[in-house]
Amino acid sequence: MSTAEGDTTAEAPVTNRKQPFPRGFLDTISTGWADRPESLPSARPQAAFAAARREKVSAAFDGKRLVIEAGSLKQRSNDTDYPFRAHSAFAHLTGWAADSEPDSVLVFEPTDAGHEVTLYFRERADRTTTEFYADATVGEFWIGPRPSLAGVAADLAVATDHLEAFRPSNDDVTVDDAELARVVSELRLIKDEYEITELRRAVEITARGFDDIIAALPHAAQHARGERVVEGVFHRRAREDGNGEGYDTISASGPHACYLHWTRNDGAVIPGDLILVDAGVEADSLYTADITRTLPVNGTFSDVQRRVYETVLEAADAAFAAARPGVKFRTVHEAAMSVIAKRTAEWGVLPVSAEQALDAEAGGQHRRYMVHGTSHHLGIDVHDCAQARREMYYDGELEAGMVFTIEPGLYFQIDDLTVPEELRGIGVRIEDDILMTADGPVNLSADIPRTADEVEAWIARGREA
Repeated sequence: MSTAEGDTTAEAPVTNRKQPFPRGFLDTISTGWADRPESLPSARPQAAFAAARREKVSAAFDGKRLVIEAGSLKQRSNDTDYPFRAHSAFAHLTGWAADSEPDSVLVFEPTDAGHEVTLYFRERADRTTTEFYADATVGEFWIGPRPSLAGVAADLAVATDHLEAFRPSNDDVTVDDAELARVVSELRLIKDEYEITELRRAVEITARGFDDIIAALPHAAQHARGERVVEGVFHRRAREDGNGEGYDTISASGPHACYLHWTRNDGAVIPGDLILVDAGVEADSLYTADITRTLPVNGTFSDVQRRVYETVLEAADAAFAAARPGVKFRTVHEAAMSVIAKRTAEWGVLPVSAEQALDAEAGGQHRRYMVHGTSHHLGIDVHDCAQARREMYYDGELEAGMVFTIEPGLYFQIDDLTVPEELRGIGVRIEDDILMTADGPVNLSADIPRTADEVEAWIARGREA
């Protein structure tokens, strides 16, 4: 990986490992470049939706100066950074997504009529400046062309200005403020038409990624770190067709499937075991899918694996049936947990009856085997709307335009002596992305095989391809 050389001028101080630029380079680097005529783009599709969102935020903070920061690059090691991903509130309110610039700031300046909104960012440097060739972080010689103020203004249909013109104030309300964080989070509870389209797109790409995983299972089973094979083929699809993954892929085979957020992904994929894959593609718009499928590595569920799998599927279907407009969000979870309690009680796993386990105060014994919730909102964050009030989220009512997951599971850890030995090391989760409409829920990921029979046939087709 190349590094920027040092200049002998005050603009670019020499460091211990960087060599100074020779005088001939300095005398000629700014000359001999063709003009760069710019054709201004039409506004991107999300610009109008972002403007409508800004109007709602403006109305909630009359007379307040709001500052929404995109965020800065984060160091990975020494002078290398992680790929930049703007703050979700910034992306949601600007429409600037995977192509947004670090350190940008969206400012709502109060006026008599509401707010005047300006997007401040670091415009590309002229080729006569040191930044162009000597700054490896933002210089175009290093990272490629950067946007102009006029281009972004046209693209996003918002006023723009140089970042240097932005002046913070002690009275600014930023996204660190609990009230602003709440408002912008609750604004995302109901998705608009553009957001729903992008979530559908993210699910479609994710479905192709799962097909890739199915095709790669034989190779994964032959590799010492087969979980990484699975992670890798999904990553390729996410980068080819989207912006990347919306979160770290969980590729958990055998007993690893019982660790809810297993992202080490360094284990073997052994025929006879199940592999739980929780993965979602983030589209270029930054909207992400969140899908989980549990697959028999050798293509066929054992009797015990199928029993656990079909119980989880029953819980998922019960949760889906309970989801209707006007129903409390928590009802979805309660429907799934009722199935989990009933079946684990029937298996003799619980020390109490299903009814006792479901007692809100004294129960919960079944939660040992499914400690997580059944649903969360989904959107520009994988766990979207996280700063919304409880009465708007968990205790809120389902409405048309909401997008959320349904993801029950059963996890019997390898050393759990409360369950029969045949269950130990089995972990199953089935997760789908659900759009609520006025007529009821729609499973956006229904085309990704869900039933045990469908999954077995899916794997068989993958091996024939």
